[in-house]
Amino acid sequence: MKAAELFVKALENEGVEYIFGIPGEENLDVMDALLDSRIRFITTRHEQGAAFMADVYGRLTGRAGVCMATLGPGATNLITGVADANMDHAPLVAIAGQASTRRLHKESHQVLDLEAMFLPITKYSTRIVSPEVIPEIIRKAFKVAQTEKTGACFIEFPENIAEMSVDDTPLRVKNATSPEPASEHIERAAELISNAKNPIILAGNGVVRSAAAEALAAFAENLNIPVANTFMAKGVIPFRHPMALGSVGLQSNDYVNTGFANADVIICIGYDMVEYHPYLWHPSRDRTLIHIDTTHAEVDAYYSVLVAVVGNINHSLNRIAALASPHQGRALRTLRNSLIEDMNQHKEDVEFPVKPQKIIWDLRTAMDLEDIVICDVGAHKMWMSRMFRCEYPNTCIISNGFASMGIAVPGAIAAKLAHPERRVVAVTGDAGFLMNSQEIETAMRLKVAIVILIWNDASYGLIEWKQQNQFGRKSHVDFTNPDFVQYAKSFGAEGVRIEHTEQLMPALKAALDRNTVTVIDCPVDYRENLKLTAKLGQLTNPD
Repeated sequence: MKAAELFVKALENEGVEYIFGIPGEENLDVMDALLDSRIRFITTRHEQGAAFMADVYGRLTGRAGVCMATLGPGATNLITGVADANMDHAPLVAIAGQASTRRLHKESHQVLDLEAMFLPITKYSTRIVSPEVIPEIIRKAFKVAQTEKTGACFIEFPENIAEMSVDDTPLRVKNATSPEPASEHIERAAELISNAKNPIILAGNGVVRSAAAEALAAFAENLNIPVANTFMAKGVIPFRHPMALGSVGLQSNDYVNTGFANADVIICIGYDMVEYHPYLWHPSRDRTLIHIDTTHAEVDAYYSVLVAVVGNINHSLNRIAALASPHQGRALRTLRNSLIEDMNQHKEDVEFPVKPQKIIWDLRTAMDLEDIVICDVGAHKMWMSRMFRCEYPNTCIISNGFASMGIAVPGAIAAKLAHPERRVVAVTGDAGFLMNSQEIETAMRLKVAIVILIWNDASYGLIEWKQQNQFGRKSHVDFTNPDFVQYAKSFGAEGVRIEHTEQLMPALKAALDRNTVTVIDCPVDYRENLKLTAKLGQLTNPD
């Protein structure tokens, strides 16, 4: 068979359902081989959209999402989405065509050293130099992408190699499993927790990736220890859980409001430092830190771990809980209570433009608890991260490692493909929306029903928020928008403009019930941003 055919068979062997991408001259053989494959190629309108789709697919399923482009500009367009997946620890395998190996050594049309370019933004980057190595390279890329901490891998496939003949078969798939935690570390952690006066848990997205949310909730309840979660771990403990504090990491006062300031023992479970740096919640550098994760802790002056329990998170939590003594202290609920108070305060608000709190209240009310929100990056992300209530993990997808604008619309398409039984909403600012709005055509062509809720303020709102806080004035953040309703209709989608606040809830419910794409243009009152900062301190989260 051709090397390209073996390549596709190896992808099938890994259980690949979808490849998101754009055909090109240098991947013609792969594209032809896909016609005889059960893998569904999703033709996108921009390679960045394809990478974001693979990113979100990987995060939701735990299996590597796959994206593909041609050489040169096609490959470089993948970079933002691939970097996002790598820093958010979403499993992804990116593939790019390449010119013949006979011209890679010299200046040549569209040729860049893609292996070298992708190396700093992936866990593994390689070039296929002979057909015989294809089974090993595919197996390694998927194994590395799907092993904790999960992330992105890249494969460059020169066109002349793809044309060659080969007689081989894919390798057997066996993904790595987390080891059992060491007994002495379990016992030491249980001892420290039992003797703590004011312990607190910081739960990160690693708990979601390890499917350990139920174990975490039971651990917190049995030991009576409150849990704060990072933005990307929303839903890892249900908001209604008696030990849930809420999402932490937006304001400087979060350190005090969640109890980190008074904690003597901080238990970090599945915590990714890239999301919420320890100098923000451990500035004193004098607390006892317990690290519970599948991998060893990153080295940091503010994250000096006394004991690390490394291995299967489910087993670690269950074994520590069996040995540790429950605490009698009353859970600190300051942040959680303030969130509930703020939510309730604005649920009947009818002022226009719509307050962020009201948008979130109506959205949460209109959606089922297991429906999925994909949140873009901007001022709206700050509000959603803090105030959108989640009862289940992976129901509010937020990028907070690389935190790239433009992820919401393509991400929502991938979410609907991964979970067609759930309703999906892309929550985005007007700026982030226009970065990948071309993928509405992809959704319409695939007949994928999603809702796109645009928070419209005709500005780069988060940057304006920070400018006003720091300098008391704004600088070069304003722009104009197209008519989003007509824009949606030009794709054949539905378009709705919110013209008074009472219209939002029925518009959301109607959009969620439609079997097509609906774009909702909702003017937002971001005067609430500065009020929040005045009340709770300066922003600490970079995006």
